[in-house]
This record gives sequence, structure tokens and C-alpha cells, in this order.
Amino acid sequence: MAESKKEIYDLIPQKYYPKTELIIENNDFEKVISVFQNSTIQFPFIAKPDIGLRGSAVQKIHNLEELKTYNSNANFDYLIQDLIPYANEVGIFYVRFPNENKGKVTGIVAKEYVIIEGDGKATMEQLIRANPRYELQIENIKKDFGARFNEVLEKGNKLNLVPYGNHARGAKFIDASNLITDKLNETIDSMCQEISEFYFGRLDVMYDSWMDLEQGKNFAIVEINGAGSEPTHIYDPKHSLFFAWKELARHITYMYKISVQNHKRGFPYLEHKEGMRQYKLHLEQSNKIVNF
Repeated sequence: MAESKKEIYDLIPQKYYPKTELIIENNDFEKVISVFQNSTIQFPFIAKPDIGLRGSAVQKIHNLEELKTYNSNANFDYLIQDLIPYANEVGIFYVRFPNENKGKVTGIVAKEYVIIEGDGKATMEQLIRANPRYELQIENIKKDFGARFNEVLEKGNKLNLVPYGNHARGAKFIDASNLITDKLNETIDSMCQEISEFYFGRLDVMYDSWMDLEQGKNFAIVEINGAGSEPTHIYDPKHSLFFAWKELARHITYMYKISVQNHKRGFPYLEHKEGMRQYKLHLEQSNKIVNF
């Protein structure tokens, strides 16, 4: 809970993730412009809370006016981050025991974005309402597209309405664990071992082609989630609740065993008082982001 994305990025070698800058809450906009201009980040880019909550308050920023609006509305620390140029996204769950030299991939989730295709007749709203999954996102989409909401898309024209691979923002999660290979294990393990004391978590990764990703080429880490990670391949609609319980139990067991080994290595368990402090901070931050 209450994990700073920027602190996690700082643990990862820069070559694996897009250029990212931290903007402190209530920062004067002139200072924000200075941070942006002194970085190599280009429009359009992504703005997102430093302490996130299932994709809430994540926006694509196209110009300074949109950045100014985001900054004035954000009562939380946030990140500005280069847009990753790759079209595909997966979540890769990784586990390594501290007493072992090699880790492994324990699950993969592929992500199907909220994409509509025009027929030359229906408006954007009509196309969205035709899909029950998309319809649940209609208010957020309306805010993002404004007057374009009643636009008629040309036949065959595809439009990604929510370019974030997040379940709560409408993305469909598909279990792609069948894609785990020895080569992928080797690539992901080699990368994760470059992150000090990283043994358990889910890497959200964007990539060009699966062959390139297996070879460790043309990909970027969107972010890494640690102990709060879920094996999100359980959300594939084809899976049962019992499958989900089994996978959650499997991964919680991994986390328990890793924690015991780390405790023996001198890492203390989280004290109740500190856990409650983090939980309260989590609730405070969540309320800010949800009401963004």
C-alpha cells in the first residue's frame, strides 16, 4: 500500500522504462513547465498519480493547456512520463526465492483495449453502447472526448478510447500463461535480477512483437507492482472463481515463503503500527484520486 511509483522506477535501470519526472503536489505551474522543458519528455505524454489506484487519474496529455488543467486539479504528487511507442501490453508475474539463483514467470495476462471500429453510420456513443464492457466506461470516455462523442467514425476506422491496460478502465484481461517459454523465463529473470532485492511482483510491459520481447528487444516497463500485485490472468472471463482462488493461494504462498527467507536474512517484518499508518495513507490517497 501507498507505494511511490517514482521510488520504484528509481530502482529499475533506466534502459527498461520511459523517461519519467515527479511533480510535487501544489507545485507552481511555472515550475512544472520548467521540469517538463528540462526533461526529454515530448507531447503527448502520460500523467498519473505517484501513488496510484487501478488506473484512476491516468490521462494522456497533448499540450500545455491540458497539463495546466491536470496540475490545477491534482491534489497529489504525480508523474509525467514519455508515451511508450509499442502497441501491445502484458502483465508478467515474476517470482524468485532469495536462496535461489534463478526466478521464473508464474503467469501472463494479455490486455485487450477499449477499441471501437466505425461503420460510417453509428456515432461514437452508439458504438460504445453496443458493447456492455465499454458501456461501463461511458462517463469517463465522454469526459475525455467531449464534443467528439457524437462523431460518426468512417467505416473501418479504429479508435482506442482508453489507451491504458487497466481492468478498472475497461481493458479485457486474457490469460496468456501458455506463452511462457524457457527463453522468456531467461529474459525476464535476467532483467529482474538487475533490480536489487526484487523477488515478487508483476511487471506491466509494452512490446512490439512477442518474438522481440522473448529476445529482450523493443519493449518497455510501464511499471512494477510488488507485494500488492495480483496474478491478473485470473480475470480472464473463461476462468472460474475456483481457478482464481487457487492462483491467489499459490502466489500468496510464494510471498509468504519469500518473506520468511528474507526475515532470516535480516529483513524485519512490517510492524502493525507501520502497517496501519500505510493503510490510512492509502485511504487518504485513494479518496483524492477517485475524486479527481
